[in-house]
Amino acid sequence: MTSQQGYRAVFRVREFRFVFAAHVLSLLGGVVSHVALPVLVYEQTASPLMSALTFGLGFMPQALGGALLAPVAERYPGRPVLVGCDLVCALSVAAMTVPGTPSALLLALRAVTAFVQPLFGGVRAAGLAEILVGDTFVLGRSLIRISAQAAQIAGFAATGLLLLVLPPRGALVLTVAGFLASAALLRFGSARRPPAAVERTRGGTRALFAERRIRALLALCWLPPAFIVVPEGLAAPYSTEIGAGSLGVGLLLAAMPVGGVAAELAVGALLKPAVRERLVLPLAGTTLLPFLIFAWQPGLPLALAVLLVAGTGMAYSLGLDRWFFDAVPEELRARAMTVMTAGLMTVQGMGMAAGGVAAEFMPPHLVIVAAGAVGTVCVLLAVVAVRAVRKTADAGEAPGPRAKAGGDGAAGPVPETPMADM
Repeated sequence: MTSQQGYRAVFRVREFRFVFAAHVLSLLGGVVSHVALPVLVYEQTASPLMSALTFGLGFMPQALGGALLAPVAERYPGRPVLVGCDLVCALSVAAMTVPGTPSALLLALRAVTAFVQPLFGGVRAAGLAEILVGDTFVLGRSLIRISAQAAQIAGFAATGLLLLVLPPRGALVLTVAGFLASAALLRFGSARRPPAAVERTRGGTRALFAERRIRALLALCWLPPAFIVVPEGLAAPYSTEIGAGSLGVGLLLAAMPVGGVAAELAVGALLKPAVRERLVLPLAGTTLLPFLIFAWQPGLPLALAVLLVAGTGMAYSLGLDRWFFDAVPEELRARAMTVMTAGLMTVQGMGMAAGGVAAEFMPPHLVIVAAGAVGTVCVLLAVVAVRAVRKTADAGEAPGPRAKAGGDGAAGPVPETPMADM
């Protein structure tokens, strides 16, 4: 099977079609709320800080949710957990649409929807490995990521237009509909599967982080996104710095997702799995280097080109997905994916916040340069660590968590393969 046939093969799996459709509907609903809720809060408070907090609350509660809800991912069947998360989000957003809802309650409800996202993403990612096998799993994960980036490219602009004809609460009704439709598709279109054996997974998070191989892979998963979001967080001040205006802000925000979508489609469709895996370390190690060009404070066209090129480096995720799932014991996958999702969103929020703080003391373009330089050093350290543990694994050393979690002394990688995920 060629890689291109593999993309078609993914959609030939009936259950994946339902899961993917549910993902798209909840994703679109999330994009609408991501824009409409800050507008609603600002209308009620006239406070830029309160409006900005609605964005921050999309990231911060995810770390807590990932830590507290990770055991749920393996103790309960996946389908009810996914449907339950969608219903929690639908009810929370529905409460936001009630006229007169205080702004503080709006923020609390936003935090609730963010709190359950790592659980949803982790369970979905683990379940995806049961729906798709071999290379189709990697390509299925790729499609999940591509759709998320495509929503970022088109969704924010479309929601801005939507708010010209609908009040914010009216737009939030569409978010409720998206979550409810997603819940229905998952309930009736996906199979019910038993949870992981609870006795075999006690202390699972400790077992994950006790394994050097998994720690190295998580570092490589988290570090590039932590730094690559810095230009997105500084899009408005950098656009002002170069005189590009509001149009420049939108284009700067879209550039890296465009590069990411194009590269992931090309790598997934044109390259064989072995080639994709060989590209993981080179792509990850160089993806932040283009940021150094911001030292010359490039104008809008060159800045867009630099960000587009940087976005292409994120295609390293295709090969990394395979490595991560090979390293994690089957009974710990749901927990591992919940931890990965929570960590990913947390480091992105921290990266944006750190970039914003740094921009209080130095020009935005120099903050982006610093992100490129410091980020490259950090990622290269992770690359060295991953290279070392892969050499050890190839030499025949058994990965630790399987023996610790399984209790039977079994060793070796689990077949199959890391949001937006099943």
